[in-house]
Amino acid sequence: MVGAGSWGTTVAALIAQNTSTTLWSRRQALADEINDRHTNSAYLGDHLLPSSLHASHDMGKLIGEADIVAMAVPSQGFRSVATEVQRHIRAGVPIISLSKGLESASFLRMSEVLQEAIPGSPIAALSGPNLAREILVGQPAASVVACTDEGVAREIADLIARPTFRLYTNNDIVGCEIGGVVKNVIAIAAGIAQGFGFGDNTKATLVTRGLAEMSRLGVALGANALTFAGLAGMGDIMATCASEQSRNTQVGMRLGKGELITDIVQSMNMVAEGVKSSSSVVQLARSRGVEMPIAEQVAAVCDGSQTAEQALRSLMSRSSRSEFD
Repeated sequence: MVGAGSWGTTVAALIAQNTSTTLWSRRQALADEINDRHTNSAYLGDHLLPSSLHASHDMGKLIGEADIVAMAVPSQGFRSVATEVQRHIRAGVPIISLSKGLESASFLRMSEVLQEAIPGSPIAALSGPNLAREILVGQPAASVVACTDEGVAREIADLIARPTFRLYTNNDIVGCEIGGVVKNVIAIAAGIAQGFGFGDNTKATLVTRGLAEMSRLGVALGANALTFAGLAGMGDIMATCASEQSRNTQVGMRLGKGELITDIVQSMNMVAEGVKSSSSVVQLARSRGVEMPIAEQVAAVCDGSQTAEQALRSLMSRSSRSEFD
């Protein structure tokens, strides 16, 4: 597992109960803490990790010996880490992305970045309602392993699955990744509404119309529309927008309460992918002629070009139309 944040550590902890697993940490001190104390206090508090999970700062040794590599690093640093992985990985070793974002310069999904950086390896993506702390403590949940090769998807699903964590497979990697990207943007909008003090009707409206935007973009990129009715679409957007555990929802709530985006981002020790991805999502949608008004307003708030109050007025003043246009 490359990346020792909350989600990477959580999935590594699941896999470590099934097979030999090593977690790569950029910081030696964190690797030592995981090995010696079996905790990752910066991201997961005092929760005890399995003693079978090991950590290392030595990427070369870790990757060179791996039969499967998982990538759980923020999207904006994803390519540089993938390039380092490529120097050590053996030919044909499957790689699974756990990251939900778009590369800002290219608008590429993480599986596309992997295809460029590490050609020749089977690529998969894990997506779904993935609130790390709930999964780590064993609350029942499910997610999707997306891969065009069903055999690889099944192998990875069997590797990660636990009695309380059910895995499905899906050959629509485009749809599953787009779902994971767009839900972060919509979660910021839902958080803003909560920060304003609005109730469930407002949040339901944002989630439903956000799901429509997600589906429109995904289908335009070649995804299966049914994917967005599943765990990587509806499931992920529901969990993220409903939970204050979500970093993106937290960002939105603070924006709704009047804080500046720069202050919010600087105060967080983990990345809220939707802040950076919102602009990329909007530009990608425009390149495909897809209208995404909620994403557009979130991007404008995140780049500081308008306030949350102005974004709300812009959305509510749009002309009426058919729900399915």
